[in-house]
Amino acid sequence: MTAKQVKAALAKHGEAGYAERAASFLKTGPGEYAEGDVFLGVRVPDTRRVAKTFHELPLSQCDRLIQSEVHEHRLCTLFILIHHMKSRDPAHRKAVFDLYVKRIDHVNHWDLVDSSAHHIAGEYLLDRSRSRLDRWAKARSLWRRRIAMVATYAFIKRDDFADTLRLADTLLEDNEDLIHKAVGWMLREMGNRDVTELETFLKPRYGRMPRTMLRYAIERLPEKRRRAYIEGRV
Repeated sequence: MTAKQVKAALAKHGEAGYAERAASFLKTGPGEYAEGDVFLGVRVPDTRRVAKTFHELPLSQCDRLIQSEVHEHRLCTLFILIHHMKSRDPAHRKAVFDLYVKRIDHVNHWDLVDSSAHHIAGEYLLDRSRSRLDRWAKARSLWRRRIAMVATYAFIKRDDFADTLRLADTLLEDNEDLIHKAVGWMLREMGNRDVTELETFLKPRYGRMPRTMLRYAIERLPEKRRRAYIEGRV
């Protein structure tokens, strides 16, 4: 299996009209956060199917594929790496994680981050030091900061909230809307499992949280309680 074969398989699913819509929706215009990104117009379910077909693509070929300027090539690579992370071999899992870190600057869009951060970085760091996430959370790169936050979803699913709360504090006053959404999303997921933990975090902070972050975080609370937070009555 080769990266070239994966590219050919994806090309068969490309739709010009869908590529144009995706490029517009995913902010690829001048000055936008994904400026210059290239799209084939492959729908996500088709990308997943190609990834499943090539789930044994060697990591050396994954390394080539993820460096492509084509968005779907990078997304497909990440789906393949997630398959690799299911290996029972610790050395292989480490190699997958190391590749992800090596090419982290190619995980450069919200859908790429959200599809991979918890499945690869989060899963690998479950029983390891998570200090790397703190470094990413303070990085200049928007995408590294989002990766740090979304990676904690793997911990949340194990009822382990400490890193989510710590990174949420770090990113509380971030300037980027995509970070506001990521932090709010992770807080919401934590709240789905432990609403007391969520409200303990929110009460002393919600007044200075960006509005989008707060709305995401309280989305699953009862209507009356949501309204109290929005109106500043908590």
